[in-house]
Amino acid sequence: MEYKDQKYTYLGGLMRGISTLATGMKTSIKVYFRKKVTEQYPENRKERTMFDRFRGTLIMPHNENNEHHCIACGLCQTACPNDTIQVVSEMIETEDGKKKKILARYEYDLGSCIFCQLCVNACPHDAITFDQNFEHAVFDRTKLVLQLNHKGSKVIEKKKEV
Repeated sequence: MEYKDQKYTYLGGLMRGISTLATGMKTSIKVYFRKKVTEQYPENRKERTMFDRFRGTLIMPHNENNEHHCIACGLCQTACPNDTIQVVSEMIETEDGKKKKILARYEYDLGSCIFCQLCVNACPHDAITFDQNFEHAVFDRTKLVLQLNHKGSKVIEKKKEV
């Protein structure tokens, strides 16, 4: 019998097999008596928290006035490697006659997102971020396409310094 360029006799091979079996059993017994760290997930849903760097769902934070930081520049859409983000913008005319691009719809396909965070890193205004939500199970994939901007939301206007 050969084992990794070593020749064993019948009894030598038997002893080698018994010693490797004992090593495996020692590990198994040690793990069996160790304190259990298994979490009962559906039951402990309320107190379950993820670690700080966890990437759950992409969100666009809005303040209490339904305002966000997104200026519809499209850098996040360009940075996304698999076209998960679709930024739809509109051109409007302001009171002083200037044309301005505003965000009409910000769609995010959670089903095709690879959670690489390139979109968050590309955003110059910190308009999008990942939250701690990890429950994404649905029966219909169309429910994974989310609109991140709220109805009637607008961009936060920066106050001009005098």
